[in-house]
Amino acid sequence: MAYNYPAEKISVYLSDDGGSVLTFYALWEASLFAKHWLPFCKRYNIEPRSPAAYFSESDRHQDLCTPKEWSFIRNMYEEMTERINTAAMSGKIPEEIKANHKGFHEWNQETTSKNHQPIVQLLIDGKNGDAVDSEGNVLPTLVYMSREKRPQYPHNFKAGAMNALIRVSSMISNSPIIMNVDCDMYSNNCNTIRDALCFFLDEEMGHKVGFVQYPQNYNNLTKNNIYGNSHQVTNQVLMGGMDSVGGPMYVGTGCFHRREILCGRRFTEDYQEDWKRGIMDKTQESIDEIEEKAKSLAACMYEHGTLWGDEIGLKYGYPAEDIITGLAIHCRGWMSVHNNPPRPAFLGVAPTTLAQTLLQHKRWSDGAFSIFLSNYCPFLFGHGKIKLLHQMGYSIYGLWAPNSLPTLYYVIIPSLALLKGTSLFPEITSPWITPFMYVFCVKNMYSLYEALSCGDTLKGWWNEQRMWMVRRITAYLYGLIDTARKLLGLSKMAFAVTSKVSEEDESKRYEQEIMEFGSASQEYVIIATAALLNLICLVGGLSQIITGGWNILLNVFFPQLILCGMLVITNIPFYEAMFMRKDKGRIPFSITLASIGFAALVLLIPIV
Repeated sequence: MAYNYPAEKISVYLSDDGGSVLTFYALWEASLFAKHWLPFCKRYNIEPRSPAAYFSESDRHQDLCTPKEWSFIRNMYEEMTERINTAAMSGKIPEEIKANHKGFHEWNQETTSKNHQPIVQLLIDGKNGDAVDSEGNVLPTLVYMSREKRPQYPHNFKAGAMNALIRVSSMISNSPIIMNVDCDMYSNNCNTIRDALCFFLDEEMGHKVGFVQYPQNYNNLTKNNIYGNSHQVTNQVLMGGMDSVGGPMYVGTGCFHRREILCGRRFTEDYQEDWKRGIMDKTQESIDEIEEKAKSLAACMYEHGTLWGDEIGLKYGYPAEDIITGLAIHCRGWMSVHNNPPRPAFLGVAPTTLAQTLLQHKRWSDGAFSIFLSNYCPFLFGHGKIKLLHQMGYSIYGLWAPNSLPTLYYVIIPSLALLKGTSLFPEITSPWITPFMYVFCVKNMYSLYEALSCGDTLKGWWNEQRMWMVRRITAYLYGLIDTARKLLGLSKMAFAVTSKVSEEDESKRYEQEIMEFGSASQEYVIIATAALLNLICLVGGLSQIITGGWNILLNVFFPQLILCGMLVITNIPFYEAMFMRKDKGRIPFSITLASIGFAALVLLIPIV
C-alpha cells in the first residue's frame, strides 16, 4: 500500500485460502494502521516500507525523523501486533471488535478452512473520497478475499486461488497490470511498480512484454549459505541469460503480468494496452452490491464448463502451475523481462532447516518433471513457438528429478568399486583420462567463478555443492518416484506447503550455520548411508593401495580415490551429526543405526 505510486491507482488484494477470521482481523487492523503508516513512509521516504522489516532495522532509521514521531509510530505498530497476537493465541475475536466491521459476521461456528462460502470484503474503498489517511490523502483500495471451498469440489490449489483473484479484481478495480507476491515475502523497494511499468511502457518493445519477473531473494540467509538457498547464480546468470531468448519463466511470485495475457490473449504486433481501464471506471453501485457480485466470481461452481485453468488464467493439473502458465504465455507470442535491481524488489524467508529445504525442492522437482513428461513438455508444446534455447532453458528444471539417478550412481558405485578393487576410469597416465579430468576441473572452476562473481563466498560455494548432492539423492529422487506413482495412477496430485517457521533452538543453530536434522526422516537415511559408505570405501581403498603396491594401484585408482575423498570431505557435517554432536539437531540414533545396516548391505553388492 505504501509504494511510491499514486494511491488511487493501487488496489491491494489479500487472498486467504484458509478462510480465517483471524487473518481478516489482522488485515482490518492493518487498514487502520495504514492511515498513519503511509504518510509517515512518504514524508521521510523510508525504506523498507514493511513495518516489521523497518522496525527490525530501526537503529539505522531513527535519525530520519523526530524521536517523538518515530516513537509514536513504533508504539502504534507494536500495540497493533500485540492485539493481533493476543487474538491469535486465544483463537477468537473479541465481540467489541466484531462490532466495528460487518465482515466479521461472515464467519460462524460451521465455517472451516475447507468448507465455507465465498467471502469478499472491501476494507478500504479507494474510489470513495472519504477513504483518506491522517493527512487527508487518498488511500489505496484494500480487499480481503477468501474463495468458496467445499469438500466435494476440487479447488486447484494456488492456481485456483490466483484465478479467483483475477476475476474478483476485475469486478472491483480491473487494473491493466497485476502483481502477485507470496505471503512469505514483502516489498523491499518502494519504486518497484515504476520500474516494472518502464518495461511495459517502452516505446519500441513494451507492447511485446507480457510479464516482468523479479528474482526471489531472502533476508534470512546465513553468510555462507548453509542450505544453498541464495539462488544468486540462478538469478544473475540463468534467469538473466534467458532474457536473450525470449525472457525468464514465471516463478509464481514477485511478478507483474498484463491482465489480458492472464486471460488468454495472444500477442499481435498492433497490440495496444488500455492504460485508462480501471481508473476511469466509476460505479454508482454500493460496496455491498459490489461485494455480492464479486462473491459470485469466487464461487466453486463458477469455473464449471469454462476455459478457466486451461485457456484462461493459471493452468490447472500440475503442482508447478507457474511454470506452465509462463510457458503458455511465451508460446502465445509474448516475451518476458527479468529485472534484478541493486536493491531487491522483494525479500522473503528461506527455509532454515534441511527438512524444509528438501521438501521445497521435492515439490519443485516433482512439479517440473511432471510437466516435462506431459503435453506441456517445452520441446513439444514449445516446438515452432519459442526458440530451441528457450525450450532448453525451461527444461533445466524439468530434468532435476531424473538427474537424481546418475548422481546416486556416482555417489555409490565408484567408491564401492574402489573398495572392491575394480577400476572404472582410465589410468592416470593414460591420455584417455584427459576428458574426465577436463570436465571435472572446468566444471568446478567455472561453477566457483560464477558463485564468487555473483557475491557468494568460497565456503558458500562449497556448501552449495554439498546441497546439490544432497538434493539430488533425496528430494529429486523422491520427486522422480512421486511423478512415476502419479503416472501409474498410484497417487494423486498434492500441494505440499513448505513451513518457514522454526523453533528458537533451531533458529540459533541456523544462525551458527550448523545443519539441522532432529527428526527421523527417510531422506536422512539415504544421506547417512551414502556418507558412511564413502567413508568405509575410502579407508578400505587406501588400505589396499598402501599394502598392495602404492605406485601401481594409485595410478589405476587415482580418479576414484579423488572422487571418494571429495565425497567424504563434503559429508563431514553428516559425520559430525551422527557421531559427535549432542544437541537436538543431530541425526537421531535410529537413523544412524539404520544407515549402518543399509551401508553393510550395499557393501555386499558385487562389482565386476
